[in-house]
Amino acid sequence: MAKQAQGAKYRGSIHDFPDFDPGQDAEALYTAMKGFGSDKEAILELITSRSNRQRQEICQSYKSLYGKDLIADLKYELTGKFERLIVGLMRPLAYCDAKEIKDAISGIGTDEKCLIEILASRTNEQIHQLVAAYKDAYERDLEADIIGDTSGHFQKMLVVLLQGTREADDVVSEDLVQQDVQDLYEAGELKWGTDEAQFIYILGNRSKQHLRLVFDEYLKTTGKPIEASIRGELSGDFEKLMLAVVKCIRSTPEYFAERLFKAMKGLGTRDNTLIRIMVTRSELDMLDIREIFRTKYEKSLYSMIKNDTSGDYKKALLKLCGGDDDAAGQFFPEAAQVAYQMWELSAVARVELKGTVRPVDNFNPDADAKALRKAMKGLGTDEDTIIDIITHRSNAQRQQIRQTFKSHFGRDLMADLKSEISGDLARLILGLMMPPAHYDAKQLKKAMEGAGTDEKALIEILATRTNAEIRAICEAYKEDYHKSLEDALSSDTSGHFKRILISLATGNREEAGEDRDQAREDAQVAAEILEIADRPSGDKTSLETRFMTILCTRSYPHLRRVFQEFVKMTNYDVEHIIKKEMSGDVRDVFVAIVQSVKNKPLFFADKLYKSMKGAGTDEKTLTRIMISRSEIDLLNIRREFIEKYDKSLHQAIEGDTSGDFLKALLAVCGGED
Repeated sequence: MAKQAQGAKYRGSIHDFPDFDPGQDAEALYTAMKGFGSDKEAILELITSRSNRQRQEICQSYKSLYGKDLIADLKYELTGKFERLIVGLMRPLAYCDAKEIKDAISGIGTDEKCLIEILASRTNEQIHQLVAAYKDAYERDLEADIIGDTSGHFQKMLVVLLQGTREADDVVSEDLVQQDVQDLYEAGELKWGTDEAQFIYILGNRSKQHLRLVFDEYLKTTGKPIEASIRGELSGDFEKLMLAVVKCIRSTPEYFAERLFKAMKGLGTRDNTLIRIMVTRSELDMLDIREIFRTKYEKSLYSMIKNDTSGDYKKALLKLCGGDDDAAGQFFPEAAQVAYQMWELSAVARVELKGTVRPVDNFNPDADAKALRKAMKGLGTDEDTIIDIITHRSNAQRQQIRQTFKSHFGRDLMADLKSEISGDLARLILGLMMPPAHYDAKQLKKAMEGAGTDEKALIEILATRTNAEIRAICEAYKEDYHKSLEDALSSDTSGHFKRILISLATGNREEAGEDRDQAREDAQVAAEILEIADRPSGDKTSLETRFMTILCTRSYPHLRRVFQEFVKMTNYDVEHIIKKEMSGDVRDVFVAIVQSVKNKPLFFADKLYKSMKGAGTDEKTLTRIMISRSEIDLLNIRREFIEKYDKSLHQAIEGDTSGDFLKALLAVCGGED
């Protein structure tokens, strides 16, 4: 079993087997593999019920009794993923890591993700044991092999991590914290280019506790998390490695929970990653990983493994997992603490919002107007010029171009564009040409036109816009359609959904900070309306009105505190419970508000992903979000997209659209991550 610090609570899922008899176990395994076929059930049951230390003793007894190598016999009898898992469990942790790294750098190509995962997450002691095990198993020097298979700053950081010289956690200096923050800031944000050596030295050597303080101070000093600076300043495998180091410093179990989720989500399973983590963390921090997994992903690790794997392989993984956690939506006490802390972090994180479309330097509206006229004159249309100009100007600059176009040619640029381009490209280009408030007003009008209502579009716009944006939309709606937005919503929606939308459309959300006492009261109302409070008070109608008022009028910082207090009070997550207890459009609009409060760029990243997922593309949603967020937070949305879906927004657009529409979308997207 993994060595624990004195007095530390054991957080593994696999324990020493009581009344252990290595000779008896060796005999049982020999019998299970004797004759025709093998008793896989007996093998998996025995091996997953013993600690790694006990498995080593079984190997020795097996050799003494039968003169044979147990691992070689298991390899012969078993196949595929099940064999890889069982054989992995039979190796000591350091040798298991050594084998994974050897496989990662052998043959054509390198599995950089495996190298990153192992070297970014191991302690000094584990690194030293790994280096020794690699030497013993392969009679080769691990550092030399890593240098031979990698390059650049990625290689340098891996070599630093291979030294296993990170300072102990009690090594913290307040003066040095400030100095490190300054050095990192100057090496990245304040420098033309990046001084990668500073990032390597500080992140590769300082103690975890020291670096956590550095990250906190970095956020206070620069207004952005260290992760945002790393993404902005570094690239490729080096960027991925540094982000993994930061994640492990913040929380190693959270890093592995994320790796496990990504290994199983979507089509196909990354079995090598799944096996490696389940084997190597089963006696270290599997219980912590499980808690964080359920908190972050709204389902237990056990249930995800169960749904994503099969056969004996599944049975063995579930044994390593060590048990299923409570139903989704309800946290056990430890997980509730994690959820509470995650809200605490979200409350202090002041992420700088950035768009992908910015004003062009040396802007010349006269030249742009002439170029656009030329692109549309005569036979055929020069779509490339239209796309290039319109996607590389800010909205304010586009309005100047419209004005200049009219002054020069006595023509309406929008009308000319409409006659020259069509379909999805026309929707995107014409949308970019409209002032944002008028564009949103038009989208709301379209959502309420004709038979049926596009409730999703109404929710997406009204649940996410700021007070100033909402007020501008109301003015634009009145100006363009000679009717108030409130009247339009009243005519086209009904019941609680109508009341919620009209409340959002007033643009009267509070803008103050949090009020802790009020937040506790608000959390109590939420608990009562969602029917999980111990003692409901007040009539249902009154509670519904109060709950609507809380979600539609309280400030974002205050709502973060309400949701945090809700977890503390109930051991539930408010989003889960809204999904479970409510239905229809009311549920959808409340969920959108909660997700927007939690992380607005992630809310839009999810919407973009869903618009391109599966057969067919929801071009309207894709176009609307790309236009409306292009100058606000599309860069942040891109980062959330790649973080959650393991592929860039650029790649998703490339795989799902085509032609000039694709070109224009990629230009608005603003780059590949």
